[in-house]
Amino acid sequence: MRLTLSLMLLGLALPALGAERASKARVSANGTFSVRLVETAPGECRVEMLQESGLVWQFAGCIGSVNDLYFASNDGERVWVLLPLVEKGKRAVVEKQGRRKVRVPAWANATVAVLYNRSGEKLKVLRLPELVAAKQWGEVRQMHGHFKWLEGTLGIPGKGPRLTDDEKVEFEPVASKTQRLSF
Repeated sequence: MRLTLSLMLLGLALPALGAERASKARVSANGTFSVRLVETAPGECRVEMLQESGLVWQFAGCIGSVNDLYFASNDGERVWVLLPLVEKGKRAVVEKQGRRKVRVPAWANATVAVLYNRSGEKLKVLRLPELVAAKQWGEVRQMHGHFKWLEGTLGIPGKGPRLTDDEKVEFEPVASKTQRLSF
């Protein structure tokens, strides 16, 4: 009897494991478009740009995860993706900042935000040093293989990322001033 009940429950649970998962859909500043990432299976995703009437366009590709933050432009042609939980980079680099050189540790050399167009092409890539000054890197929450850097997300106090009326993605990195990204 227990075995039969266990098999029935397992039979009900298995289809749920294969169900699609989607990121939170976020609406453009003018309210016309919304964007989301849909994970159809592990490693298989699509990005969807939607209007009230339905799907406008989509492209196949896992450009993030369902836990990342997606922002649509007012014309529905571009998408900013903010990654609040970032896998640490593999390579340290030395960068020039003004007259001096700064060594960027491997963990900080990771991508934290990317702008895409409707075909999935990367238009702009931002790494942590472009948004958080080196003297503030100690405020970044370190984990074993990842780091958290964005206020208002993943238990970090602060105001969460948002889209402003003038079509800017606005957010606060830990211990840094407000950043604004244009489409």
